[in-house]
Amino acid sequence: RCSLRLANVSCHRLNSTGGRPPAPLGARFLTDPDDIFKHNMWDHVQWTEEEKETARQKAKENSCVRIPLNEQGKYDTEACSYWDKFYEMHQDKFFKDRKWLLLEFPELLPVRAESIATDGCQGGQQTVHPQPRGSGRDTESGHPQRCSLTQQHRKTDSSARQHSCRREELENDDSAAQTASFPGQHASFRILEVGCGVGNSVFPVVNSIKETGAFLYCCDFSPRAIQLVKDHPDYDHSVCHAFVHDICEEVASFPFPPQSLDVILAVFVLSSIHPERMQAVVNRLSTYLKHGGVFLLRDYGRYDFSQLRFKKGRCLSENFYVRGDGTCVYFFTKEEVHNLFVNAGLEEVQNLEDRRLQVNRGKKVAMHRVWMQSKYRKSYPPPPC
Repeated sequence: RCSLRLANVSCHRLNSTGGRPPAPLGARFLTDPDDIFKHNMWDHVQWTEEEKETARQKAKENSCVRIPLNEQGKYDTEACSYWDKFYEMHQDKFFKDRKWLLLEFPELLPVRAESIATDGCQGGQQTVHPQPRGSGRDTESGHPQRCSLTQQHRKTDSSARQHSCRREELENDDSAAQTASFPGQHASFRILEVGCGVGNSVFPVVNSIKETGAFLYCCDFSPRAIQLVKDHPDYDHSVCHAFVHDICEEVASFPFPPQSLDVILAVFVLSSIHPERMQAVVNRLSTYLKHGGVFLLRDYGRYDFSQLRFKKGRCLSENFYVRGDGTCVYFFTKEEVHNLFVNAGLEEVQNLEDRRLQVNRGKKVAMHRVWMQSKYRKSYPPPPC
């Protein structure tokens, strides 16, 4: 059985005081080892030193035999083909809709932006700013997190409120420069999901933003995935625009101008990109955020169970592996995530390592899961002297 350092708290659900419901799976603590198979997931699990060392040794062992360099290139250059085959085989049946998404990332809801505009200045719409290019892929999911995230969100709201007047000034100054029409140009709040896959994040968002003035863009480099999104009964052109796009492609352009997005969402996307390309991707995507806009990330963490179960001979480079179907995955540390976004000029709002214990009650197996959950904001320029 998996050993645990038990939290000194009772098993209960924390209450949120922020007007939003608490994350439903974010406060289940295992205090009695005998209860381990009573639930499918336990939250905030602390690893013992022995477990940490075991994980390090397993990763070291499964990465000691690497795929030859002359065979590695195809997993990068043909990534789109591998993912397209994945969606051809699984259609929209592989991943579940991410119903936890809006609880963990309330920034996706335009309520926040609208209330800030009402409180801070004279309401009104957010227009666009004027700059390069970007895309993605998709992978597994896991249910995030905790009440403190909602509290942290309220804290970031207050700082955003301080900048709301400045934001409106910046947007009004540049609005005259935006003459070309584009999908969602009249929206007051714009979201982009990169690597949207078949829409497991798209439709929870779409069904929450109708008649709010918000608009969602979603892209993936798999044409098959995008077609499945468009064929979904909940796809609505009035609030969503799905398109094929590769965020690793430097010269590909988006259907909207730079500095026009309030939120960028990447859920299990950056991990599928070659580590040497990641920084350039984050840099390019960040140019499309408005000042005050937020980049939201959910991805794999170092020594997640899915990393440790790789067999020898599947490793491409340190902490970067290829699955049997040809799709790739990288496992992040908090420091690596932080550096990616700070080097792109964004400031940290949240950067968490979400450690959980996932339980297969039928097989009586417990698995340590590690996910990264991060939020980084594009700061406002200093006011003119």
